[in-house]
Amino acid sequence: MSILVWTWLIVGASFALYIGVAYWARAKSTADFYAAEQSVHPIANGMATGADWMSAASFISMAGLISFMGRDGSMYLMGWTGGYVLLAMLLAPYLRKYGKFTVPQFIGDRYYSNSARVIALLCAIFVSFTYVAGQMRGVGVVFSRFLQVDVNTGVIIGMALVFFYATLGGMKGITYTQVAQYCVLICAYMVPAIFISIMLTNNPIPFLGMGSSISAGGAEILGDASVQGKYLLDVLNGLEKDLGFAAYTAGKRPMIDVFFIVFALMVGTAGLPHVIIRFFTVPKIRDARSSAGWALFFIAILYTTAPAVAAFARTNFILTIHNTAYAQAPSWFTNWEKTGLVGFEDKNGDGIMQYAKDKDVNEIKIDRDIMVLANPEIAKLPNWVVALVGAGGLAAALSTAAGLLLVISAAISHDLMKGVIMPNMSEKAELLWARGGAAGAVCIAGLFGIYPPGFVAQVVAFAFGLAAASFFPAIIMGVFSKKTNKEGALTGMIVGIVFTAAYIVYFKFINPAANNADHWWFGISPEGIGTLGMLLNFACMFVISKFTPEPPQEIQELVESLRFPGKNVPPPSAH
Repeated sequence: MSILVWTWLIVGASFALYIGVAYWARAKSTADFYAAEQSVHPIANGMATGADWMSAASFISMAGLISFMGRDGSMYLMGWTGGYVLLAMLLAPYLRKYGKFTVPQFIGDRYYSNSARVIALLCAIFVSFTYVAGQMRGVGVVFSRFLQVDVNTGVIIGMALVFFYATLGGMKGITYTQVAQYCVLICAYMVPAIFISIMLTNNPIPFLGMGSSISAGGAEILGDASVQGKYLLDVLNGLEKDLGFAAYTAGKRPMIDVFFIVFALMVGTAGLPHVIIRFFTVPKIRDARSSAGWALFFIAILYTTAPAVAAFARTNFILTIHNTAYAQAPSWFTNWEKTGLVGFEDKNGDGIMQYAKDKDVNEIKIDRDIMVLANPEIAKLPNWVVALVGAGGLAAALSTAAGLLLVISAAISHDLMKGVIMPNMSEKAELLWARGGAAGAVCIAGLFGIYPPGFVAQVVAFAFGLAAASFFPAIIMGVFSKKTNKEGALTGMIVGIVFTAAYIVYFKFINPAANNADHWWFGISPEGIGTLGMLLNFACMFVISKFTPEPPQEIQELVESLRFPGKNVPPPSAH
C-alpha cells in the first residue's frame, strides 16, 4: 500500500480513538471541565502530562534543530528535562495542596488582588497563544506532506478536531485522550529510531547506537564502504567539516547564551500554565509528586532518543543528497519538494545537488521541521512506518494544543468572568463561557498556525521565555516567601513580561538584520532573554515588597500552611 493509504488508515484510526475517548470521558460539571474532578491516577496523569508536554516542538522540531545545530541543540534537551525536575520538586505539591483550578486563581488569592489575577491571566493567555502557534504550524506541516493537502488546509482540519474534543471533554476528556495520544506518539517516535539504529549500527537502542560504529550493512545503506567500522559521530563530524560547517559535536554558541537559554527553558517549564494545571487533576497531594515522576520517565523515553534521531537523520540526509544528480534525486526529496519545504536551485547549471555552508555554493533549501517526519523515508523504511510517524506528529501537536486551549478557556471563564466580572455566575453559564472561550481560542490559534512567526521549536522557546519572566517568580515567591506582597508581584510580572516580549519582538520582527551576537545584550539571544526578564521580575518583587506594606496576616498564614504537612490551607477572604 502507498504512504497516502497507510496514512489515512493510521491517522483515521487514531482520530476515531481520540474522539471516542473524548466522548466517553466528556465533562459534566465545571470540576470535570477544569480538573477532571481530581480523579486521575498518577500513572495515567504522568502519561497525559507527557503527551501534553511533548508537543510538536519535542516530536517534530527538536531533533531537527539538533541535527542542524549539533551539540548546541542539546540545550533544548537539558532545559526542558531539567525544568521538569524543578516543577516536580518546587511547585507541583504546593499548588496541588492549594487545590484550586488555575494559576491566575492561585496568584489572585495569594496576592489578595484581582489586579494580580487579571495580569496573571493575561500572561497565561499571551504565553499559551505563543506556544499554540507552534503546535498549529506542526499540524500544518504533517498534513501538507502525509495527506497531500495545503499547509493552511491542514491547520484548519487540526483546528476542527481540537475544537471538538477540547470543548466537549474539558480536562477530563483531554486527560484520557492524551493517554491515548502518548501511546501513539511514543510508538511513532521509537519504531523508526530502533529500525534505523539496527540498520546502521546493529544496536537496537538508539542512544547507544548513536555512539556505536557503523556496521557492514550500515555502510551499504549509506552508500560508502569506507565508513564501515568507524564511529557514526566521527563520520558525521568529517562530513560536516568537508561541507564547511563546524564539527557536529563542537559547540558554536557563546557559553553565556547557552546557559541563559537552558535556564529560560528550565524555569519556563516550571511556569507553563498548561503543565501546572495537570497537577490539580490527581486525588492526593502525594500523587502530584508521583505523577511528576512518572511524567519524567515517560518524557525521558523520547528525550534520550532525540539526539540519536538527529544524528541518524543528518548523516542520511547529507549522504543521500550531496553530490547527487537532481535527475536521480531520492524519492523522499521529490515527495517533500511538492510541499515547498525542501527545494533545489541549480546555481551552476550542472544538474548536481550541492549542500554546503557557503551560501554561494549551497543549492539545497530545507525546513528543519521536516527532519523527523522525513527520516523514515530517507532511511527507506516501510510505508506503514512513515505513516505512523505522521500520526505521531499529529498526536504530539494536538495533545499540547488541547491543553493550551483549556488554559485559555479557563482563564476567560473561571478567572475573568466568574472571578472578576460576574462572581455570582451559575455553573451552567460558566461552562458555556469556558466552551465559548475555547472556540474563540481555536480560531485565533489557527491564524497563528497559518502565519507562523518562525520554526516550531523557536516559537515554543519564546513561550518558555515569557513564562519564565512572568509566572515563575510570582509562583515561587508566592509559595516560599510570606513577605512578598501584591505591589511587588504586580510590578514584577509586568516588568518581566514587557521587557522579554519587547526584546523578542525587536530582534525577531522589527530589526531581524541585527539578530546576531554582535547586537544582543551581553551576548544573550531572544531565546534566552527570558532568564534576564525573570531576574528583573525577582528584583522588582523583592525591592518593592521591602518598601510597601506587608501582606495581611491571613495571607502569611496561608503561605505557611502550604509548606507544612498536616496544616490545612485556610480559605483567603474576598479581596
